[in-house]
Amino acid sequence: MTDTRRELPRVDAVLADPRVTGALDRVSRNEAKRVVTSTIARARAGEIDSADVVKAVCDALAGPLTQMRPVLNATGVVLHTNLGRAPLSAQALAALTDAAGYVDLEYDVATGRRSERGRGAVAALREAAPRAEDVMIVNNGAAALLLAVTTLAAGREVIISRGELVEIGNGFRLPDLITSTGARVVEVGTTNRTTVGDYAAAVGESTGCIAKIHPSNFRVEGFTSSVTVTELAALGPPVIVDIGSGLLRPDPALPAEPDATSTLEAGADLVTCSGDKLLGGPQAGLVLGRAGLVDRLRTHPFARAVRVDKLTLAALEATLRGPTTPTALAVGASPSHLQRRVEALVADLRRDGVPASVEKSDGAVGGGGAPGVMLAGYAVGLPAFYAESLRIGDPSIVGRVDRGLCLLDLRCIPLARDADIRAAVLTIDGAAS
Repeated sequence: MTDTRRELPRVDAVLADPRVTGALDRVSRNEAKRVVTSTIARARAGEIDSADVVKAVCDALAGPLTQMRPVLNATGVVLHTNLGRAPLSAQALAALTDAAGYVDLEYDVATGRRSERGRGAVAALREAAPRAEDVMIVNNGAAALLLAVTTLAAGREVIISRGELVEIGNGFRLPDLITSTGARVVEVGTTNRTTVGDYAAAVGESTGCIAKIHPSNFRVEGFTSSVTVTELAALGPPVIVDIGSGLLRPDPALPAEPDATSTLEAGADLVTCSGDKLLGGPQAGLVLGRAGLVDRLRTHPFARAVRVDKLTLAALEATLRGPTTPTALAVGASPSHLQRRVEALVADLRRDGVPASVEKSDGAVGGGGAPGVMLAGYAVGLPAFYAESLRIGDPSIVGRVDRGLCLLDLRCIPLARDADIRAAVLTIDGAAS
């Protein structure tokens, strides 16, 4: 028998093939060479036939240029950090496209002179949070808090309750973040109980600020006590409150979740939060509060290091000025509506021989928002083996395995994609009896 690997084409020959050169208008030559080299290596390993190298190269070059793959979030977790948190609205996506080219980011077309960077997004945030005297936008929520602490307390002390010395994910711990600014952490109270007297006893000439952090990814219950923002504001030093989730106004669906408006009304000097959580926008850090303090942050040298880019500014402005976000729609989805969708999808699948069932499913806000709050809903129940096949399929559908079932929660799935879920389930071997 002839070993077809002896007939492997040369890299330069494949690159010169007209079918491959036609793809060079969408990929760089270096990328094409990388794909050709790896494809020939696959043929050498016997994974594909030598005669199919050019076709395999063309197929690979026709695919996406990024490794990030779109997925359908059927986990029931709205702000799933591993899946990119808040999905952007159609308006925000259009704004991203418009901002991809040259834009008047720091330019006034009327005068031909330089203007305020991202003034549209800043104005939209001011309008959305009128209780704030001034606002600022940076590149993420942690950066907003770090900039505030750096400006007010570098070389000085930050007073914070022991119960709020949280780890925000991936090993990043709040005390380490604060001390990285050159500030010293002064811990007061205990894990479960802190009083206003604890704070008052710690205030001194070296106090730069008092920080109050919403423990957004856990909840302490039982014998507990904490201090209100109003009580802290009466102690004298500036009060920074990190509310985490980016809720700008009270939400009846999440009555225990702190919001920027209420926190400012309670007396906070600065409020920091994220833009890609309950606000439903792109990753960004928001600072809202007293004009004099926000101006100090804006002019601090560190502000340049956390400056936000034009794409984020465009998407954030469109989010603030646009209609109800996909995040808000998912959080507020009614259980009865979800039940009807699930029942219809299950009925279709069962008609095609799939052993599907209607299952109750508690969703969650996720992303460090509303810890412990369950969002009642429903999911399509399938045998557990479906989970992996759906994840690696096209489209990729990420559900969760619970109670021995693969659960597909429709809370975060647009109604128009129910048909795609049905089609994906039916393509799996063993789906129909």
